[in-house]
Amino acid sequence: MICFPNIKINIGLDIISRRENGYHNIETVFFPVLYNDILEILPSDKFELINEGIQIDCPVEKNLCYKAYKIIEEHYKIPPVKIILFKNIPFGTGLGSGSSDAAQTLILLNKIFKLNISEQELLNYASHIGADCAFFIKNKPVIANGVGNIFEEISLNLNGKYLLLCLPEVSVNTANAYKNCKPEIPRKSLADLIKLPISEWKENIKNDFEKTVFADFPVLSEIKKDLYNNGAIYAQMSGSGSAVFGLFDKISENLKISKCKKTVLIRL
Repeated sequence: MICFPNIKINIGLDIISRRENGYHNIETVFFPVLYNDILEILPSDKFELINEGIQIDCPVEKNLCYKAYKIIEEHYKIPPVKIILFKNIPFGTGLGSGSSDAAQTLILLNKIFKLNISEQELLNYASHIGADCAFFIKNKPVIANGVGNIFEEISLNLNGKYLLLCLPEVSVNTANAYKNCKPEIPRKSLADLIKLPISEWKENIKNDFEKTVFADFPVLSEIKKDLYNNGAIYAQMSGSGSAVFGLFDKISENLKISKCKKTVLIRL
């Protein structure tokens, strides 16, 4: 069985407070976007994880797809499988592709073995794999709170907009990004600000990571400026970076984003 794990972008990200365990309370909007890896799971005599495309530089036992398989295997005693993951989305971009791969592994295993696992159970399993992994079980626009694992579905319609996704040469370590940030309670909740017209997001919706991450990687700030100079109605770094995106009503034929390894244009 095959599927195509998608990414998410963050629209706004407020780092509100630091927890005693070192994690952070945040408020952000997760919005699903159809830019995909490819994941296939097949019956097998022994467990295999085959990585194609971009190579994942970690031991198999630390791979999120493996962790997803082990959770299901431990609870439902399923037989071995062969997981083939074609990795198309770069790491360290703030797009959640690893979490999406893991979430889709849970969903596919549920389907393949007809386990009848409820959505709530899948959400619980996903939350043990990664903070934003559970989002990809629902895969709908949400306000996320807590460490990014408490969701409230929202009505956010971007149909007809163009999303230009900019993938630079650099990658950002999420742990370091959090280490350098300064938590602060915002004056206005993102849950209220997201209801503003998109034309007002630029002046009202921010990503707290940009202040320190842009200082370390000035190229990301330049990409964001390029997006606005090319007519974006809103531009922002996604998550802790390094991907930067712009939302457009229309795309100019002369659009050019400098210092970017790859751009992906998506009609929402």
